[in-house]
Amino acid sequence: MIGITRSIAIRAPAERVFAHLSEPGNLLEIWPSLVAVRNAEVGDDGRHAFGWTYRMAGLPFRGHCDTTAVVPGRSREDHNSGGIPSTFRWRFDPAVDGTTVELAIEYEVPGIVQIVAGAALRAMNEREADTLLANLKARMEVGAVAVRRGG
Repeated sequence: MIGITRSIAIRAPAERVFAHLSEPGNLLEIWPSLVAVRNAEVGDDGRHAFGWTYRMAGLPFRGHCDTTAVVPGRSREDHNSGGIPSTFRWRFDPAVDGTTVELAIEYEVPGIVQIVAGAALRAMNEREADTLLANLKARMEVGAVAVRRGG
């Protein structure tokens, strides 16, 4: 497994950021290489389950996401199965001016992607995580997102 950890300060309450990420359709606004969300289900506590299509190194992958742990407004863990097995751990820490959001990702590289992208893959995925958090910040603070597609 490969790991990436990033954090960002967002001028918005932790509960609001958590709620935004609990709605799978909102991910399409902030996640550059996520191209489709389907059959989304959302629980009262913020758990969700949905099918997805994602592009990595220009190749499409399909999978399914399930929330495996949640503390509403504080943390969530989402597990992806299928095309790109991965775990996303989100933490939302209240701060003086809003929230510090930490994202820790662990993922497996599909064989074909490793062949196509090689050594550049980790750098591409790190940029993707940075862009995802920057877009989340923009959405929460000003309601606008300049999505950078690619990856």
